[in-house]
Amino acid sequence: MDEAGSAPRRCLIVGPSWVGDMIMAQSLFKLLAARHPEMTIDVLAPAWSEPLLARMPEVRRAVAQPVGHGRLALGERYRLGRSLRAEGYDWAVVLPNSLKSALIPWFAGIPRRTGFVGEFRYGLLNDARRLDKSALPRTVQRFAALAVPPRAPVVLEQLPLPRLSVDAESGEAAAQRLGLETGQPVLGLCPGAEYGPAKRWPAEYFAAVARHYRTLGWQSWVFGSERDREIAEAVCRDAGPGCVNLAGRTTLTEATDLMARCRAVVSNDSGLMHLAAALQRPLVAVYGSSDPGFTPPLAAAGAVRIERLGLACSPCFERECPLGHLECLRGLHPERVVRALARLAG
Repeated sequence: MDEAGSAPRRCLIVGPSWVGDMIMAQSLFKLLAARHPEMTIDVLAPAWSEPLLARMPEVRRAVAQPVGHGRLALGERYRLGRSLRAEGYDWAVVLPNSLKSALIPWFAGIPRRTGFVGEFRYGLLNDARRLDKSALPRTVQRFAALAVPPRAPVVLEQLPLPRLSVDAESGEAAAQRLGLETGQPVLGLCPGAEYGPAKRWPAEYFAAVARHYRTLGWQSWVFGSERDREIAEAVCRDAGPGCVNLAGRTTLTEATDLMARCRAVVSNDSGLMHLAAALQRPLVAVYGSSDPGFTPPLAAAGAVRIERLGLACSPCFERECPLGHLECLRGLHPERVVRALARLAG
């Protein structure tokens, strides 16, 4: 029950705008479903996220957010909010901290609107929480805290882990469409990171790992979006035979079901890293400018190896190395990742 004593029946979550954050938000969806089993959960989110949300059993449906990330578009938000009044939502949980993200639930007249204060959102939110970053150091904890009463403890180890469902037939169809060989073990490689080059392990290092595993009879599939096509091509060119560039060639649904076929995955800190974790793939996650203490891959103990050098200058959280050398990633040699993979997947 909520603090007013009545159990919520219909909840609208205003979701985040990034792949990794949306996957981490599934911990919140699972927590809400466990606390309120009779409640339906809809998620207002960018249209690209619908394939992810369709793989989360806790979510009834995705509501497409027609406004691009960073745009105010007050009229569009107003019209969508008014149209949602017919849904009868009695609770909204707003995950982003921006003022504009709280507008649609307010326009929709949802009686209880929960979120962190963020950009001075008093009024737009009537269950506004103050964020104690020291008590909630990780993004997933901050999301989950909005499902429980204020000041209730949110213990990371007690949170449900993201777990995406898999469609084996979809994966088989994608493999056939792309002409993929499925008789060998597959190493998934994710060399992109939309945030910037300070989160990208060198392409030649990914290629070195692929070459090592080719000697063991494995092939490598390189995942990514259209924006990652160039770096993925560099990996495949350097890796040689048995390395397939899938960047920009798959839908998010296909990438999900193909990654589920991988024996293991090596990834930068990116949305695909979180996807691999949610698919329960043995995962080596490489960190440079970012902090695994803030957005770690959420997986069972023993399923993930985090590799980072922990230099004095990192994490700097910069998009490009401010010192010009990127030693936090260049100094993390392929042999180290190969050893980590061997511990996870042989």
